[in-house]
Amino acid sequence: MGGDLALLSGTAKSNRSEANSGDWAVPNGGLAVGAARQSSQRWVQLTASRAGDLNPVVVNGAGLTLYRFDKDSNNPPTSNCNGECAQTWPPVTVASNGKIFIAGVKKSAVGTVRRADGALQITIGGWPVYRFAKDTKRGDTLGQGVGGTWFGVTPTGGKAGAPEGGQDNPGTGGVTAPPATSAVFFDDANFSDNGASQGVAVAGDGCQNLARPGVASSVAAPGSLKIWVGPDCTGRSQVINGDIADLATIDFDNAIASVRFS
Repeated sequence: MGGDLALLSGTAKSNRSEANSGDWAVPNGGLAVGAARQSSQRWVQLTASRAGDLNPVVVNGAGLTLYRFDKDSNNPPTSNCNGECAQTWPPVTVASNGKIFIAGVKKSAVGTVRRADGALQITIGGWPVYRFAKDTKRGDTLGQGVGGTWFGVTPTGGKAGAPEGGQDNPGTGGVTAPPATSAVFFDDANFSDNGASQGVAVAGDGCQNLARPGVASSVAAPGSLKIWVGPDCTGRSQVINGDIADLATIDFDNAIASVRFS
């Protein structure tokens, strides 16, 4: 990635991004035009999550599902969706001096490619990524399987929901946030991917045990969830509302073993 583009761990919220900017400029999907388009390119968020039956799949900062196109190429990265195609499948683009926030996606998997119109498009595993204009809310996956060539993109660039896509590793107080459907746990505070972990995504109905219990020091979540110190949602617990940059502040550092999303 060239220019002054910054790749940062965590979420737009945890990095204190401005309201109505980046992915939040088009929270209900569709095309960004005029001032909204310029604002939307200030930052992009890539979060390993769950959407519909797809788990894991990458979503943006507004919770909208991101896709890949079989007629593109990842070696070298090339987009073949232009013109009318790009109206239906808006490419995920970012300004050359913009920011990419990542949670549950390895830095090494993220890149960019220059489109025919000069815009800088995000890639995952070399595959250019897009939204689907008909997806209008979190959890929508209306683009999955369209034409037999469009699929949700996994955190490594694979096809979500397809065998060849593979599987990746799996605020408190005030008014309760809407329930989260996924969360990403990091070994270090401030959503750091230093050391052994690049962030582990957890999603699913009911109680979920962490693949690596007792090591998380921060968590990125797009809503409320309940955390537990014991497996199978046992022992001491607490409801959290969104991102926690340092779990030590709520006495849960290196303590979480399981979570419940609903």
